[in-house]
Amino acid sequence: MAWLNSELTQANPFCAVSELRMKKLFDDRENLHDQVRLLKSQLEQRNGVHGVQNPGENAQENGIDPHLLELQRDSNRQISELKFKLVKSEQEVTTLEQNVLRLEGQVCRYKSASENAEKIEDELKVEKRRLQRELRSALDRIEELEVSNSHLSKRLEKMKANRNALLAQQ
Repeated sequence: MAWLNSELTQANPFCAVSELRMKKLFDDRENLHDQVRLLKSQLEQRNGVHGVQNPGENAQENGIDPHLLELQRDSNRQISELKFKLVKSEQEVTTLEQNVLRLEGQVCRYKSASENAEKIEDELKVEKRRLQRELRSALDRIEELEVSNSHLSKRLEKMKANRNALLAQQ
């Protein structure tokens, strides 16, 4: 699989871009997971620290500090946003993986088509060489026959001339 990925990145720049995007998305997903964990731990720490307060320190509403409520809302909003980004990143990773599989299939098909074309090309080259040899031998044979024909034509002319000379003498 690794050699195919290296061939894909060499043969198709789109694959290299897709691979880089996938790595970036994986890194983003890990960062988002880390941020969610950090925010949850901060929220738990604040709940633990602010949960044991003196009742007279701040104005509280139903026994809950408004500042703490605001922090919790912000944390929940950030967690929701990060979860949404995580889901979106996972969907994009899935899409990219499907694209990689599709492109790998295309590479296999194109590779086999290329190999078949090369095989046919080699066969055609062999056939061309054979035909060129036959053509050269046929042209040589034609030249021999033309030379022979010319020689025979000259002999025939001489024979006719000799016969006409003999007939003229008689």
